[in-house]
Amino acid sequence: MASSIPKDAMEFPESDREFLEPHLPPKDGSTPGHPDSPFVTLTFATSLDSSLALSPGAPTAISGPQSKAMTHYLRSRHDGILIGVGTAVADDPSLNCRLVGVGGYGGEGLAGQPRPVVIDPTGRWNFTEDSKLFKLCREGRGRAPWIVTAVKDPPAENVALLQEYGGRYVKMDVTTSSDVGQNRLDWGELMATLKKNGLNSVMVEGGGHIINSLLEPEYLSIISMVIITIAPTWLGQGGVVVSPARRFDDGGLAIPAARLSGARWYPLGEDVILCGRL
Repeated sequence: MASSIPKDAMEFPESDREFLEPHLPPKDGSTPGHPDSPFVTLTFATSLDSSLALSPGAPTAISGPQSKAMTHYLRSRHDGILIGVGTAVADDPSLNCRLVGVGGYGGEGLAGQPRPVVIDPTGRWNFTEDSKLFKLCREGRGRAPWIVTAVKDPPAENVALLQEYGGRYVKMDVTTSSDVGQNRLDWGELMATLKKNGLNSVMVEGGGHIINSLLEPEYLSIISMVIITIAPTWLGQGGVVVSPARRFDDGGLAIPAARLSGARWYPLGEDVILCGRL
């Protein structure tokens, strides 16, 4: 039975969806060129100075209303939506789709609702049943998260809470980068695991560490499509910046870290949407 439409539901007109279609995952669930990996869309909103937020952990509104609605449409077209633990801790995010017509917003069941995937190697996220994700689960407006972790024995109460709502932990090994002391996942292995568990398309939304790590040379081939919202604002120095590590040629000279091919630019409200492949 279709649900009533909550007040926070968003509209994204059919006329605004047409330009996105060539850049979205195939509706049949196939992943051309990547049979063992999902269709991976890297998407985020950025300022003119490539910043995602004013500072680490500071929620920052960047995109306009039309672009926000577009983001929720993108969520409806992907099986999973992936973020890092830093974003989960800072934002207590909903990670659902609030578009009119999807499950919980006028649609049947949970149709169109993506599976949240939170990358939490060391178990930093102290979620509870009061977290937005679980509140939405109780209301029938979202799915419980899968939490990717290297912790061998997560707290029993967390395991039980996830299971109660249909979520779970996904165990994976991590490596520690000695030069920066950061935990790193093997993105290829992770995406293959998500594919095996039924996620044929995954939308990576952030935050900064997740995006920059996925843009490292060894993982670029994993990304199927890049969709970026560019807003007409500067956030200023000291923000959370999307900027992959610099690359060098055999002679030690700096070269571009990455470049989009087949890039297309689309105006949407006051923002511009950039779509392209790596």
